[in-house]
Amino acid sequence: MFEPLIPAAALLERVSIHIDGTPHDVPAHYSVAAAMLAAGSAACRTSAVSGVPRGPFCMMGVCFDCLVEIDGVPNVQGCMTPVADGMQVHTMHGKARLA
Repeated sequence: MFEPLIPAAALLERVSIHIDGTPHDVPAHYSVAAAMLAAGSAACRTSAVSGVPRGPFCMMGVCFDCLVEIDGVPNVQGCMTPVADGMQVHTMHGKARLA
């Protein structure tokens, strides 16, 4: 009646990404935000107004609290972006800049 969205073999695949310069081996089916949480990094960015750390909240692309810089491109929604081998992810600090 129900079928898994991700085939069982795909659950075993892993990729290597860098989060703020630190290498992490994560499941290939993770989003960037999920990979950051699994790696122990709860904050994706800091608030432009108060500097308070902000982490992924909704995990479905609505709240924009998961904005990160990926491969040099700022303001990318981490929860909506799948990880890729060799990806460079950086937390964003303060006011967002344009690409």
